[in-house]
Amino acid sequence: MKNALKYGLLLALLSGLWILVMHLLGFTPDYYKNSWIELTSIPIPFIGLYFGIRAFRHEHGHLISFFECLVEGFKILVIGAVISGAISFLYLTKFSELNTTDYMQRIFGGLIIGIIANLASSLLLMTTPKHL
Repeated sequence: MKNALKYGLLLALLSGLWILVMHLLGFTPDYYKNSWIELTSIPIPFIGLYFGIRAFRHEHGHLISFFECLVEGFKILVIGAVISGAISFLYLTKFSELNTTDYMQRIFGGLIIGIIANLASSLLLMTTPKHL
């Protein structure tokens, strides 16, 4: 759980930093022309999950199954999502007047990206079945 907490915090930190940079550059969630810039957030879950699952693999002697990778990635995602969700909520209540429906669509998109990132990282980092 220590590994998941560490990399979940990294994931949340990167997400919060991304929100701050976008705000400082003038891209707010209610600005209608910023859909292309939102795509720059896609690497964030891949980075957090890849390094988190890789560290978990190193802790376990480089022998982990796909399911173990998936579970560790899920723990990282949950911790990162809770913390970055709180950061997003604070940002939206202070600086934006975004419609809740629009924001929930973006959250759902982030959920899909997180699941895909978890599957991809787990497939990349699992030990092949012949070596287990």
